[in-house]
Amino acid sequence: QVQLVESGGGLVQTGASLKLSCAASRSIVLFEVLAWYRQAPSKQRELVATITRSGSTFYIGSVKGRFTISKDNAKNTVFLQMDGLKPEDTAVYYCKAVQQVPQRREYWGQGTQVTVSS
Repeated sequence: QVQLVESGGGLVQTGASLKLSCAASRSIVLFEVLAWYRQAPSKQRELVATITRSGSTFYIGSVKGRFTISKDNAKNTVFLQMDGLKPEDTAVYYCKAVQQVPQRREYWGQGTQVTVSS
């Protein structure tokens, strides 16, 4: 079993920056994909950004150019740098890790709250 622990959330004003961290209980090198999701009140959880084992990244349109996903294999941690925050970014942010071998498994963190005031 793998534990993922997010941190770095908080209450900020529009335009501010936050950096979220997701620390894994074991090496992240074997995860095929690491991702950040978010869930706003009364909305479905949505994908925000992904980073593959090779380092390729993907962002949804609403955060492209403002958010940056990265990882530090030595620290077993994936990050989400969020700049230019907007009220619509308010949500609980979750980290997810996907392994494909020896069998496909997904692991989720418990989430960290990000609130952006206008």
